[in-house]
Amino acid sequence: MNAPMAVRRHGDLAAIRDRAARHRRLHAVEGRPTRVTLWLPLTPLFAALSPFAMLLAPLLLLAPPMWRTNPYQTAFNVGWVLLSLSGTEIDVDTHDAKIRIRIF
Repeated sequence: MNAPMAVRRHGDLAAIRDRAARHRRLHAVEGRPTRVTLWLPLTPLFAALSPFAMLLAPLLLLAPPMWRTNPYQTAFNVGWVLLSLSGTEIDVDTHDAKIRIRIF
């Protein structure tokens, strides 16, 4: 039987779970909320998706005349707004956790 590498290296699975539970108890302070920090690198995602926005921009010509604008200028404007979100920090504080989301 092929055991996972961690089990072969550190003993049986129950010992690994006990060690993990002790580690969690040592580092989790009772009464304090858990802190979670998320970093979202959206700029590379926008750069990768921007060609699709330019390809789909002519579909804006199907909009009603009241909403019709230059489709390429609209795609650029949406991109500029999304890229301006860079540097935004969002803090969510609940009783159980403190969550910080940083967009760059």
